[in-house]
Amino acid sequence: MNAWNTYIWKPALAQAGVIPPRAEGAKAWQWAAAPKDGFRVLRHTYASIMLEAGESVVTLARWLGHSSPAITLG
Repeated sequence: MNAWNTYIWKPALAQAGVIPPRAEGAKAWQWAAAPKDGFRVLRHTYASIMLEAGESVVTLARWLGHSSPAITLG
């Protein structure tokens, strides 16, 4: 997931103007964006929205690839 975050997610956020573009001369993995701008926040947002909409935590855990609903709720 780290490679996807670095090479797909953060460039897309930068292109959309959500985070600043990577500095001139920076390496591909060097982003000024905070960790909160990473892909994991998208997963957490999705999970929160689904739970608020009434989706079963068991189903959501399965969708997210968690081994148990306790991990999803944690």
